[in-house]
Amino acid sequence: MMRPFLLRPRWAALWVFLLLGGALLFWQQSAAQTATETGRMALVTAIEGPIGPATARQVADALAAAHERRAALVILTLNTPGGLSDSMRTIISAILASDIPVIGYVAPPGARAASAGTYILYATSLAAMAPGTNLGAATPIQIGGIPGLPGSEEKPAPKGSGDTLERKIVSDAVAFIRALAELRGRNADWAEKAVREAASLSAQQALAAHVVELVVPDLPGLLAAADGRTVETAHGKQVLHTRGLQIESFEPGFMTRLLGVIANPEIAFVLMLIGIYGLIFEFANPGTIGPGVIGAIALVLGLFALNQLPLDYAGLALVLLGLGLMVAEAFAQTFGVLALGGLAAFVFGAAMLFNSNSPEFRLSWTLIAGTALFSAAFFVFLIGYVWRAHRRPVVTGRRHAVQQQQPRIPPLLDPDRGHRAVQRGVLRFSHRLCLARPSPPRRHRARGYGRRHRPCHRMGGW
Repeated sequence: MMRPFLLRPRWAALWVFLLLGGALLFWQQSAAQTATETGRMALVTAIEGPIGPATARQVADALAAAHERRAALVILTLNTPGGLSDSMRTIISAILASDIPVIGYVAPPGARAASAGTYILYATSLAAMAPGTNLGAATPIQIGGIPGLPGSEEKPAPKGSGDTLERKIVSDAVAFIRALAELRGRNADWAEKAVREAASLSAQQALAAHVVELVVPDLPGLLAAADGRTVETAHGKQVLHTRGLQIESFEPGFMTRLLGVIANPEIAFVLMLIGIYGLIFEFANPGTIGPGVIGAIALVLGLFALNQLPLDYAGLALVLLGLGLMVAEAFAQTFGVLALGGLAAFVFGAAMLFNSNSPEFRLSWTLIAGTALFSAAFFVFLIGYVWRAHRRPVVTGRRHAVQQQQPRIPPLLDPDRGHRAVQRGVLRFSHRLCLARPSPPRRHRARGYGRRHRPCHRMGGW
């Protein structure tokens, strides 16, 4: 008697493998669900690179996910040079409003929490650092205007110096970081020094100065060291029970990652220019479709990114004015006057485009010079060539046949085959000699455009 093929040894081994895999997956899901339901889970999300709108969205999503999963606490690992003031304040507001404890951890070794990262670390319920890390240099940089030329250095103004605007910015930053330090019971005097004098500390120095509470090498060590500590949350004081918590990572979603890519000022600026180039080329040469579609998509993405960034509308107006003047030069041919004016407006507008106190959110002079030269070449040469091509007379088709008067070609005598007439490049043989001049082109209903000849007289004697 033959056994069914599903019960043969090779198939039986496959069934055993599938059952074991399913049981393991079910056990992992059950363990994760049990940890979530009992709150025995710590949610970890990483803040890396400049702090911008995408970072603020990532932190807000992580805190919302922690509420949904009933996490015991949230850990923010910091490795940032700073970022936008508005995004930093959005993150701090979300941390202060959370009823789940938030631990700030500067890691891995070699990381830093500079500028805006220092403020965020001061706002967390518990501050920790890994060995070999540092924090500080929280002096705000002057907002607005044109960034420094290549090779120049921006130095913070010393205490008591600078104009009124600089003093107002520094005083506001000092008051903010002192309020955070007093709220969390940390060293407020050093926090003020970090803002006014751009002071920095290593991990061990920060621990000795009571700027952070812990110095630990990794996340398991952080959970073990934080166990039993009392921290402040939006709902009051809370005792941490972190020993043995399951660590779970939180990754930002697709839209947050996309925002993180296009919210880079240089990428947003290039997307906007690609969109403008594509639409102008489509309008100058209708029917190409491709440049118009690509330009529309790039322009929408660029405008969305610019809306997330601290945009200076005076700079944007100068950029658009510069592009408009270069387009006008392509059509008007003013011997470079409009082109030079448009180039100058474009450069100044691009330099003023982003009103940010962070060097990471400004356009580099290399990008500004490159895009300015490319824009000038694009509009003056390419669009001008297309416009001049459209103004040239038509040289093919029926329209040309009507407009052009063809020269009269006399008949040629061929004694063997009769008379041969050359008309419009075609040899036509006839035993008649056309003595009359051909009439001008007239339209025939069936035959389109052509020449109509008067009657010809037959020649005899041959």
